[in-house]
Amino acid sequence: MGDASLEIPPPETVSEKRLDSWKEIAAYLNRDVTTVQRWEKREGMPVHRHLHDKRGSVYASRAELDAWARSRHLPEAQGNGSDDAGLPRTGPLSTAAPDSFVPGSLPTRWKRAFVAAGAVALAIGAGLWLQRTDYFWRNPIGDAKFQIVTDFSGTEQAGAMSRDGHFIAFLSDRDGRMDVWVTQVGSGEYYNLTHGSAPELVNPSLRTLGFSPDGSLVTFWVRKQDASHESHIGIWAVPTLGGEPRPYLDGAAECDWSPDGSRLAYHTPGPGDPLFVSDGSARPGGTPIFTAPAGLHAHFPLWSPDGKFIYFVQGSLPDKLDIWRIPSVGGMPQRITSQSTRIIYPVLLDKRTLAYLATDPDGSGPWLYSVDVEHRIPHRLAPGLDRYTSLAASADGRRLVATLASPKRTLWRLRIADSHTQGTAPYPIPLTTDAGFSPRLGPGYLLYVSATSKGDSLWKLAGETTMELWHGLGTQVAGGPTISSDGRNVAFTVKRQEQTLLFVVQSDGTNAHIVADSLNLRGDPAWSPDGQSIASAVVESGVPHLYRIPVNGGTPTPLVQQYSLDPAWAPDGNYLVFSGPDIGTTFSLEAVTAQSAAHPLPTITLTRGARRMVIMPEGHAIVVMQGMIQHKNLWLIDLNTGSARQLTELPPEFDIGDFDVSPDGREVVLERVEERSDLVLMDRPRD
Repeated sequence: MGDASLEIPPPETVSEKRLDSWKEIAAYLNRDVTTVQRWEKREGMPVHRHLHDKRGSVYASRAELDAWARSRHLPEAQGNGSDDAGLPRTGPLSTAAPDSFVPGSLPTRWKRAFVAAGAVALAIGAGLWLQRTDYFWRNPIGDAKFQIVTDFSGTEQAGAMSRDGHFIAFLSDRDGRMDVWVTQVGSGEYYNLTHGSAPELVNPSLRTLGFSPDGSLVTFWVRKQDASHESHIGIWAVPTLGGEPRPYLDGAAECDWSPDGSRLAYHTPGPGDPLFVSDGSARPGGTPIFTAPAGLHAHFPLWSPDGKFIYFVQGSLPDKLDIWRIPSVGGMPQRITSQSTRIIYPVLLDKRTLAYLATDPDGSGPWLYSVDVEHRIPHRLAPGLDRYTSLAASADGRRLVATLASPKRTLWRLRIADSHTQGTAPYPIPLTTDAGFSPRLGPGYLLYVSATSKGDSLWKLAGETTMELWHGLGTQVAGGPTISSDGRNVAFTVKRQEQTLLFVVQSDGTNAHIVADSLNLRGDPAWSPDGQSIASAVVESGVPHLYRIPVNGGTPTPLVQQYSLDPAWAPDGNYLVFSGPDIGTTFSLEAVTAQSAAHPLPTITLTRGARRMVIMPEGHAIVVMQGMIQHKNLWLIDLNTGSARQLTELPPEFDIGDFDVSPDGREVVLERVEERSDLVLMDRPRD
């Protein structure tokens, strides 16, 4: 009975219902279709086919299947799989007595069980998917009420809020220089607390202002220099209602109190920003619970509401950062975000909702973000072009204060005299583009970068003629461009999402092409004097090292093994100067020969934000920026003796972002950075 019989089907009574498909036959026998088809071929199971239909149109009699099952004496298992399992001990293929089985009853129960199990599995899977995709995420400031706190001329920044949300402290130059100010929310009154007594207060890489747990003191970061120009960093405090500033935490750069006010988390400005936890004071010689790896920083310490964790921002300054957390008793740090951009000012709105500021991969921003610390999916909170530079919150997370900023970058020229007291005042350079930055001087022309919402572009100004040399949609020119010694070619680094590309274009805008597309480039590149290669930092395992990149497409070779950024070649090509890692708020200059051997330099220590340098044509002096983090002047340093001469005397409100020097050393072009900012209050409704 190996083949299905081709005959007219016998009549069936009402009680003997026919099974009209392989699917029905398989369900009746509690097997899958493949198994019952195999039984028909191998075991002679009675299956009939319609004479006028194809082989797939089959039917079977329940009575015949029951009789066939009782007549078979098969082994417990046969074949090579579960589908060939032996006949069941119960059911239509059972060898038990016929009255011990009700045909079709067991499959129905199993079907119901399978349906119920499937529904449960589907519900669990859907729940896990919804959680994993943050389906239930809500914008924490979606229903917040916004109002301007400060609306007067000047700059207001680095806002901090007392735990009860009643007071706001901020930095402002309203009285001519940067000071610590305070206001009570809703009062419309503002008070200068420091009156020029703190020489340097601005540090955009840190949370510079805070409050004591009871709100009676405003704390602020201070950097002072002694007679030997050594920097001393600490945290000072001034009474919120006014009084004399006094030291608060000597040697600490940032701090945050635990929710109950019993423990203090702080870090020092040493290498890796060692993070300590104490009972309320800075303890010399204590053991840190965390220190960032070499070349990295760890800023913005922040306690969790339950006191179990300390959150912080870790990475490479200024724009390779992410948020981490570590148990407050020490342990393994956990990564919360994976954006690898400029991230600043994290605040917790509740035990799971973390708000912070972050730039996009193209460098735009910073924007306001939030993340659930368990799901770890970042969300940008506000669309549009609102750019923020600081963020703080009350202890319950219901009130926030942010700095809403509108930056402006312009280009200026300045003639250099033999003495900075004889120098002329800088004057603006009119541009046909909206903004200009990263200026470079070539033979008879000025090169600069401009940015729009569509991407960055490279422009050339020769006399009164302006022309665009290059533009890229959705790109950012990372670092300043570099001009070859003959002025005919320009090299620059472009960031496109997560990829960095090294471009070269001729100074007339032709022959733009990519020199390197597989390196993780960072900082300013520098043409070699012979024009055959470009020196640039390549990030490997999180640490930048200088490489020599041939312009003809050859294999890049390492120049410097240690941490190294922003190179500058001597005009004769015999040595190269570069900047080392930030230690606290400063870094040192070092040098190597063209053969990568150490080259002697006098001790030169510069302040963060001053990595741009230009070696003068004779090769014996270098022009650098020196001064405070925000306000600097140009200085000329003799590379043989280390003696320095100030070249410019810029007003306090003139902040240099970048510069270049003409080949004769008599003129400089400056990028001026202006931050127009106000404080904004956000009141979140209670759930």
